[in-house]
Amino acid sequence: MAALPRNERLLNWLKSADNSTLQEVGVSASYLRLIAYGHKRPSAKAAALIERATQGYVSRQSLRQDDWKLIWPELA
Repeated sequence: MAALPRNERLLNWLKSADNSTLQEVGVSASYLRLIAYGHKRPSAKAAALIERATQGYVSRQSLRQDDWKLIWPELA
């Protein structure tokens, strides 16, 4: 698997996200940082929840650049 890109939008959002908003995503802040720095790839479910929690600021397409069209063809 190729290296995942760093997601600056997710990093910026994490700086101001409160605990209740982070709980909406269902994963820990430390795991979200791993995703943001490109060390982990979110599941399709987590990507959609991140998009919802960030009110679209971080898109699921930016989190799963290589396969989002297969997972969510209605967004293509």
